[in-house]
Amino acid sequence: MASDKGDGLVVGFVGLDDLSLEMAALLIRSGFKLQAFEISEPLVVEFLKLGGIRCASPKEAGKDAVALVVLISHEDQINDVIFGDEGVSKGLQKGTVIILRSTILPSYIQKLEKNLTEDGETAYVVDVYVTKGMSDNDNEKITITSSGRSNAIVKARPFLSAMCQKLFVFEGEVGAGSKSKLVNELLEGIHVIASVEAISLGTKIGIHPWIVYDIISNAAGNSWVFKNHIPQLLRGTAKVDFLNAFIQNLGTVLDMAKMLTFPLPLLSVAHQQLILGYSHAHGDDDSAPLVKVWEKVFGINITDAANLEPYKPEQLADQFTSTSSAVKRVGFIGLGAMGFGMATHLLKSNFCVVGYDVYRPTQIRFENAGGLIANFPAEVSKDVDVLVIMVTNEAQAETVLYGDFGAVSVLPSGATIILSSTVSPGFVSQLERRLQLEGKDLKLVDAPVSGGVKKASTGELTIMASGTDEALRSAGSVLSALSEKLYIIKGGCGAGSGVKTINQLLAGVHIASAAEAMAFGARLGLNTRVLFDIIGSSGGTSWMFENRVPHMLDNDYTPHSALDIFVKDLGIVARESSSQKVPLHVSATAYQLFLAGSAAGWGRQDDAGVVKFYETLSGVKVEGKLPILKKEAVLQTLPSEWPLDPIDDIHRLIQNNSKTLVVLDDDPTGTQTVHDIEVLTEWSVESLVEQFEKRPLCFFILTNSRALSSEKASALIKDICRNLCTASKSVENTEYTVVLRGDSTLRGHFPEARMEADAAVSIVGEMDAWIICPFFLQGGRYTIEDVHYVADSDRLVPAGETEFAKDAAFGYKSSNLREWVEEKTVGHIPASSVASISIQLLRKGGPDAVCELLCSLQKAELKGKSFLCRTAASFVSARIGIIWKAPILPKDLGINKERNGGLIVVGSYVPKTTRQVEELKSQCGQILRSIEVSVDKVAMKSLEEREEEISRTAEMVDILLRARKDTLIMTSRELITGKTASESLEINFKVSSALVEIVRRITTRPRYILAKGGITSSDLATQALEAKRAKIVGQALAGVPLWQLGPESRHPGVPYIVFPGNVGDSNALAEVVRSWARPVRLSSTKELLLNAEKGEYAVGAFNVYNMEGVEAVVAAAEEEYSPAILQIHPSALKQGGIPLVACCISAAEQASVPITVHFDHGTSKPELIEALELGFDSVMVDGSHLSFKDNILYTKYISSLAHSKGLLVEAELGRLSGTEDDLTVEDYEAKLTDVNQAQEFIDETGIDALAVCIGNVHGKYPPSGPNLRLDLLKDLHTLCSKNGVIVVLHGASGLSKELVKGCIERGVRKFNVNTEVRKAYMESLSSPKKDLVHVMASAKEAMKAVVAEKMHLFGSAGKAW
Repeated sequence: MASDKGDGLVVGFVGLDDLSLEMAALLIRSGFKLQAFEISEPLVVEFLKLGGIRCASPKEAGKDAVALVVLISHEDQINDVIFGDEGVSKGLQKGTVIILRSTILPSYIQKLEKNLTEDGETAYVVDVYVTKGMSDNDNEKITITSSGRSNAIVKARPFLSAMCQKLFVFEGEVGAGSKSKLVNELLEGIHVIASVEAISLGTKIGIHPWIVYDIISNAAGNSWVFKNHIPQLLRGTAKVDFLNAFIQNLGTVLDMAKMLTFPLPLLSVAHQQLILGYSHAHGDDDSAPLVKVWEKVFGINITDAANLEPYKPEQLADQFTSTSSAVKRVGFIGLGAMGFGMATHLLKSNFCVVGYDVYRPTQIRFENAGGLIANFPAEVSKDVDVLVIMVTNEAQAETVLYGDFGAVSVLPSGATIILSSTVSPGFVSQLERRLQLEGKDLKLVDAPVSGGVKKASTGELTIMASGTDEALRSAGSVLSALSEKLYIIKGGCGAGSGVKTINQLLAGVHIASAAEAMAFGARLGLNTRVLFDIIGSSGGTSWMFENRVPHMLDNDYTPHSALDIFVKDLGIVARESSSQKVPLHVSATAYQLFLAGSAAGWGRQDDAGVVKFYETLSGVKVEGKLPILKKEAVLQTLPSEWPLDPIDDIHRLIQNNSKTLVVLDDDPTGTQTVHDIEVLTEWSVESLVEQFEKRPLCFFILTNSRALSSEKASALIKDICRNLCTASKSVENTEYTVVLRGDSTLRGHFPEARMEADAAVSIVGEMDAWIICPFFLQGGRYTIEDVHYVADSDRLVPAGETEFAKDAAFGYKSSNLREWVEEKTVGHIPASSVASISIQLLRKGGPDAVCELLCSLQKAELKGKSFLCRTAASFVSARIGIIWKAPILPKDLGINKERNGGLIVVGSYVPKTTRQVEELKSQCGQILRSIEVSVDKVAMKSLEEREEEISRTAEMVDILLRARKDTLIMTSRELITGKTASESLEINFKVSSALVEIVRRITTRPRYILAKGGITSSDLATQALEAKRAKIVGQALAGVPLWQLGPESRHPGVPYIVFPGNVGDSNALAEVVRSWARPVRLSSTKELLLNAEKGEYAVGAFNVYNMEGVEAVVAAAEEEYSPAILQIHPSALKQGGIPLVACCISAAEQASVPITVHFDHGTSKPELIEALELGFDSVMVDGSHLSFKDNILYTKYISSLAHSKGLLVEAELGRLSGTEDDLTVEDYEAKLTDVNQAQEFIDETGIDALAVCIGNVHGKYPPSGPNLRLDLLKDLHTLCSKNGVIVVLHGASGLSKELVKGCIERGVRKFNVNTEVRKAYMESLSSPKKDLVHVMASAKEAMKAVVAEKMHLFGSAGKAW
């Protein structure tokens, strides 16, 4: 957003009129110099008075001009003015903006633009339609409607903004300004005839024309034409000459419709009426009063009626209500939407009301509201002073009054009936006569109402009442209670309905004409939302246009007022037209349109649904929602990216510009594109001085201002900026630039009331411009043609149509960023004053072109310009030249083996988060424990209930984290909001503070912490975890920041994942939790042995038989920080069964060091196939008892099955002697491993580990001791290492330390240990114990000591990772 300052630039004018002079005055005030060519001397004189310079030709007017305003009233002028010898095109400098002011057809403008821009460089062309605003808010303001290609609009916007007070823009091809003019003229033409028809009918009915005017101009039937044209008509100041130009203009509209094959029935009829009027004026002076023409057309003397003595209906109402009779009891028939509100309001006004409706549930509702109910109209009417009838139509009124159990027969003498239904004046007059014949002095008040359901319930209706003085006086207190505006209409019963009929005539025509106009605008290719805004400031507007067109734009036909109501009401108009002999051509046509809609089945939909008549016939869509786009298709249509990578240029610029970039982040999620940068969560001067002294390229300050009110957010930003200023002055040669990081889905305070930006400016100084850049690639946020989109899978959804736009505190409607700025600033910054840098300019022009237009941030700052940037996360990384880094995993931080559970906290309420949480629980339910915090209890209930919920949750989470379970804390998903944005923020605060308190009370250090949602992650970091600073390590997933908490926090160094509420698809949260979950096994057997190979140590595989043995191995491994293998022999499996395997697997999963489970010596296919299904990490295929060929076949078969499950396979070549678990191999059966066979064996079987026979034995070695062939071992290791196979040695029990070390030096990486551990277990049993638990403890300690000793011997102690 930048100010429009002329800085002495020249703007030229070719052709002047009164509007041109006002535009020129505005330009001069903005600092522009002006020159003009004009032949009218009076206009030139006025132009010179403003300070402009006169030019001799169009060519001279264009000389040296940066912009040229060209006024063309007819297409014949184009050649001379533009292309003649002294024409505009001859004197243009390159890049001049040509602003065409024209009333010619769009096709001529488009052709002209093509001729002027055919070389692509000469000029930028836009067309404009200039008027004076006609709405109450824009009255007499210069208003410009402009259109042109996006690059031309960007160039022209500063001049357009300077020369008007309200600017509307259609981006695309030129001609849209002229097209919007056609639509406005269509509406004005229809409204003129409708207004004349209304006045004519009212006059014929006998209602004073000025009374009709006074009431309708404040009612739903009002339009700009009615309010402004009718007074001139009634006073005789509107002249006949008005007709000719009007007829010609409407003829142009109809010609365009014909060319587009688009039906305009209402305009066609109105056009014919105007022609008829002009034919009656033939021969008259053009200055004759226009009212005389219409008197001839309609055969009604409007002039005499208008000159009768007027009266004031509201003063009459005051007279009657001030002297009204007391009413003790009111009957009310018809408790529909309007009737129920009226009747209940009478109850609130202390009337005793008895009600009746044919729909029983409504009666019960009324009784619950405090009313009395009756079963029939007659029962309602007994003993009432006043009976109100509020039914749908004349037939229903007839039934409730005179049908079976009708009201009239039981009404007490002197009672008064108020008929508030919309009926014809003739029906009311006839009803009054019938009541007089009853002989009971029954009185009738004709009192139709207007205002809608809401006003009915609050007593704020507009009521037009007529009747005898006595009737009005008796009903006065009831009428007064129901109305905000009460009009007493002279003329007796029927006059009130006459005014209502006139109002409905106009309202119905205005809805239908709005439909015709908007559909025509859509057919012209106009943006219907922009068109709606333009018409709202123009002469074509009406109350119904402004009220009903939004329904059309939203394609929402929820019935606020059903279409069939206007079938009824315009039907009444048609009957009055017939009975009064007044031709009402436009209203009759509108009636037919509503009838057509009802016939099509739309009768119960909203009356704005009449637009479907046009949509169905022509195929256009009025709906003003921006379309959802196919992401890939759109991105492919964009220009190619700028071919030169600017990263080196950025780095050079940064080196030359020593300013530190300080990012004020309104929640922690803004760190989602950077890495190796610090973030501060507090901003004391001392902390900032310490940070500046580090000379960082950039750092973040977490403000969390999105969780605050606007006022508090503003005060906070001022405080931070003040401290930054103080701190920077304390550190020599320190300069900084501030960036405000905001939400990429447009939530937050900025630019709402501009508080955060204004607060920053108030401290750091004025800025040349604000830059808004919510683009965020990693989160799928794209800005294309000024419209901001949010990627959802393969679609691009306009931001204003997303769930984020419905945020209770920061909701919005606009997807176009310029319109969003206007919306959020409540009009303080109009869309017209917001400049934009197009993606075409970015990608085709590159940095220099952007710098020229507005800024390439660093370059422009080096040129002395100052900018305040409000951006999403991508801007920061680009600004400081951050190079992308792959997502961080636990292993990258060295915490993948830590044992405590991870903590996931979800507070965000956006629907995306709810879907992500559901998917998380679905995908990770087996590894995740979930605890739901009741929002109702922590935010809406008593302090005691809140405390109980907090304590319960914190205690449970502590237990689960210690049990090594990843734990999800989530707030209940039912969204509770306040009545106002501030109340919603207060509820958010209570929920967030409860989560803070829960996390604060958790004493267990989590393996990692994931916080979901911006406010949640901020509050947890700063309040619960007491972090004052953190390092941004990178991202856990694209767009998901990963911090490591600072040393002062409660959990120093713990990874803190800041997961935004608006990032990722439904699987994203589950994806991150899965990658950060503690693995079920910390390692595989293959990883253990490969690590041993790299580290040149061995891992012990310890045979276990019971729980004590398992615990001994795990305990020793954890104490010695060593990897280990729990090994089960077939004989042990036979005794211990599946429970033993499960015990080993569970122990491995719960261990804090890498432990795996291995099945040893599988000698048969059945037992090995069973083992493959039991959850082992690895198996040994023992075919040593088979021939070499059979061993290969056997091993190969099992190896194939095991590898398909990801298991390591160990096999034996050769044969060990000795005894293991009752399995004995005699010495004569033993056989050393043959090196020559080993290569073939490895190639054929594909094994991962080879158990070698080099003189080692199972069990005890002979008295002479081991006799190992270490030379053979060396050769085997050389062979195995070439093939990626691990060397394993069974029979490690009894080997000396020297031999063990010698084996390790020669490549053994796995030792099987059994005998010595078993021996320790057996010996522990020899010492008597008091209790079985003591026996278990003693055995465990004995075995643990042996295992620990072996770990040290094997060199695995301290090698857990």
